[in-house]
Amino acid sequence: MTNPNAEVKKTSWKFPKDFWIANVMELCERAAYYSFFIVLTLYLTNIVGFSDKATGIIAGIFYAGIFFLTPFMVAAADKIGFRKGMLTTFSLLTIGYLFLAMFHSKAVVLFFLLIVMICASFIKPLITGTVAKTTNEDNRARGYSLFYWVVNIGSFSGKTFVPYIRQGFGLDNVYYFSSFMALLALVFAFFFYNPQKFDGEKKSVRQIADTLIKVVKTPRLIFLILIVSGFWITQGQLYASMPKYVIRLLGEQAKPEWLANVNPLAVVLFVVLITQLMRKRKAISSILVGMILMPFSAFAMSLSVPLQKAVGNSISILGMFDMHPLTLMMIIGISIQGLAECFISPRYLEYFSLQAPKGEEGIYLGFSHLYNFVSALAGFIISGFLLDAYCPDPKTLPAGLTEIQRAAYYENAHAIWYYFLAIGFAAVIALVIFKSVTERIDRKKAAV
Repeated sequence: MTNPNAEVKKTSWKFPKDFWIANVMELCERAAYYSFFIVLTLYLTNIVGFSDKATGIIAGIFYAGIFFLTPFMVAAADKIGFRKGMLTTFSLLTIGYLFLAMFHSKAVVLFFLLIVMICASFIKPLITGTVAKTTNEDNRARGYSLFYWVVNIGSFSGKTFVPYIRQGFGLDNVYYFSSFMALLALVFAFFFYNPQKFDGEKKSVRQIADTLIKVVKTPRLIFLILIVSGFWITQGQLYASMPKYVIRLLGEQAKPEWLANVNPLAVVLFVVLITQLMRKRKAISSILVGMILMPFSAFAMSLSVPLQKAVGNSISILGMFDMHPLTLMMIIGISIQGLAECFISPRYLEYFSLQAPKGEEGIYLGFSHLYNFVSALAGFIISGFLLDAYCPDPKTLPAGLTEIQRAAYYENAHAIWYYFLAIGFAAVIALVIFKSVTERIDRKKAAV
């Protein structure tokens, strides 16, 4: 029987002021970052003058560096203080994006990319830490769901505006927009963000480094990180290969930024439903479903050029409108990526946290994103070499080519996606073996 005097707790949408300010700043920061990042490889090649291979290496180190540094920045955030950290970081991001827009010499660009990389890794624990410390057990789930939506809205909106700036004013001017959004976040931090001193256990850099060593020495975790990296190597091509691939095959009027938005749109629409459908399945089983989907994403994108050869430059969509075959196959491929991510991301974090020692779940999860470190380095570097081989920079082609001669250089551009299809299949096979081995080990432990 229910006790009529029992207190009924109601989950509220009421949060402290600093929670809402942190979300507004996150919206601005994500819009700035994704506007910057979606055209980074185009910027490094077309504006700064790096080759496709060099661009892949530079962008890979940049992206990998963010995820490697982020856990260590937790200690820096606690030491410096959240308000001072926000003001410093957004000031440097504003300057960094501004100088990338204004100056294009290789040395200057590399220096300010380093600044942006450090700041991007520092802002993550500052904002997510604010969300964590301004919510409680009763409203934390709602708080993080709001935060997750804000992240995706920022990503989506930033990439939506980019084509208008890139095509209307020039590629380098995109970074003025990023600088402005970082400045807007700085204004909110300066005038409205003034958190009380946050309580809780603080981790030192030494403690964080010790945890990294523990993670690396845990075979189950390190193998899972490497296997899941196979998924993210392909997913990362939204930023590594796709923008150049689409523009070089369709021309400057193409909008790869809008194609990239298909991914967060699919995640927002389906992640709750898929998580609910898979809630009774083991985490590793859900991850496996997502991994199986990923090779089909690469395969769909690989069909873009053959489909164009078969049907021409236009294909009817249910008789309502026409679309270029390449655009259609990219949308299908990226949609599959989004669905795969819905199966993988939430349950991967769950699995990783369950492997952590009691009381260290949080700091272990900080290193759960090491797959991004691995996939960024491998994915962007591979991308640079594949673009150079199959979809080269038009500026590197011989002068005076006819349209037919030029098209011959891009005849096998779709072969790029075969490599990622192979990586995806290898990751699936590795995960099946991993699942079999770990479940057998767990059964033996349970029987003891």
